[in-house]
Amino acid sequence: MDEIYAELRRLTTTDSRELDRVCERVASELLEQGIEPNFSVESADFGRDPFLICADRYWRLRFLAAPTVTTAAKCARWLHQRTAIEHRGEIAERWALGYSFITRDTLESRDELSDATAQLIEQSAGAADVIFFAALYHAGKLRADFSFEELRIFLESSSLALTAGLRRDEPIFVALEAFAAFGSRNATTEHAIELFDRAWNHPARTRHVVDVCLNALWAAVPFPEQGALLGDRAKVAVELYPGDHIFYFRLATGQRLSDEHRAALDSIDTALRLLPATGNRGSHKLLQEQYIRERGLIVDGIQRATWTLEHERQQEASKAALAELRKSANKNVVRAMELVTVFAAVIAFAFGSPQFVINGSIKLHDRIWLLLAFGWSLTVFAFIIVFGTWAITRDRDKR
Repeated sequence: MDEIYAELRRLTTTDSRELDRVCERVASELLEQGIEPNFSVESADFGRDPFLICADRYWRLRFLAAPTVTTAAKCARWLHQRTAIEHRGEIAERWALGYSFITRDTLESRDELSDATAQLIEQSAGAADVIFFAALYHAGKLRADFSFEELRIFLESSSLALTAGLRRDEPIFVALEAFAAFGSRNATTEHAIELFDRAWNHPARTRHVVDVCLNALWAAVPFPEQGALLGDRAKVAVELYPGDHIFYFRLATGQRLSDEHRAALDSIDTALRLLPATGNRGSHKLLQEQYIRERGLIVDGIQRATWTLEHERQQEASKAALAELRKSANKNVVRAMELVTVFAAVIAFAFGSPQFVINGSIKLHDRIWLLLAFGWSLTVFAFIIVFGTWAITRDRDKR
C-alpha cells in the first residue's frame, strides 16, 4: 500500500492523461483489494492534485458498482474524515452532483429509498454532512433525469431531505428547488424565479450553484423572459468562470432564445473550443453532441432570420411598387378628369357661342359681351372642377 501512495506522491507531471491513467489504475487496485483510500486530500484542484484525482476515481468506481444513497453516505463519511475543511463543501457538491449524473439510470425505488433512509438516519444521527450529501446525490439523479415533479416532492417532503434541517437553506439545495419548480407543471414561474433569485444572490453561492441555476433556466417550461434571463445570468457566469465551457453553452442558448444568433454562434463555438480541456474527466462525447445540436439550432436560426429579412425586403419592395403604381394611376385618372372637363368646356363654348352670334336680334356689342360672359363662366366652371379634383386627391397622394 505504501508503494501505491508513493507512486501518487511522485506524480508531478502536468500531463492530464498520465495523471488520469495512473490515478485510475491506483483507484482500481484499491477497490479490488477492498480498501478505502487512507490518504488525506488537501486541495480542491481536480486538474493537478493526484490524491484528489485518485479519490475521485475510486469513489466513481464505487458508485458505478453500487449507485445508492448508502454508498453516498459512505462517501460523505470519507469526505468528512479525509478532506481539508476549507475545500470539503466544494468537493462534496461536485461529487454528489457528478456521481448522480453518471448513475442517473439507476434510480432507487420509493421503498428502497425509504428503507435506506431509515437506516441512514439511525446510523448518522447528528451527522448533518452525511444526510445532506445523500440527499444531494438522490436529488441529482432526479435532476439528471429531468424528473421535475418527483424532484419537487422529494425536496419538499422526503424524510431524507427533511432530516437535512437547516442545510436545506443552503444555495445548492435552493437551486435544486428552483430547477424542480421551473420544470414542474404544478409550480408557477413566479415561484421558480423567486427560488432562483434566492440561490443566485446567496453570499455563499458556488460554481455548482451557478451551474444548477443556469441549468434550471435552460430546462424550464418556456416563459416570455426565459431567453433574456438566461443570457443575462450566463454572461455573469462566463465573466466569473471564463474557462468553463458549460457556461458558454448556456449563454449561447440564452442568446438564441433572444434571437441574437450571431452572438450565440460565437458563444457555442467558444464552448466547443473549451470542451477538450476537460480531457476524459467529464462526459466529453455527450456534452460535445449536445453542443453540436445547439450549434445546429443556432445556424438554422441564422438562416431563418436571413430568409425572413429577404422576404420582408421583397414585401417592402412590392408594397413600394404597388404604392407607386397606385399613385401613378390616381394621377392619370385626375389628369384625365381635368382634360375631360376642359374639353367639355371647349365643346360647350364651341357649340354654344354661335347661338349668341347668329340668332336673335341683340345688338352686336351686346352679343360680344354675352359671348365673353359665357366663355368666362365655362372657364370658371372648368377651373373649379380642376381645382376641386386636385384638392381632393392631394392628401391621398401624400399618403
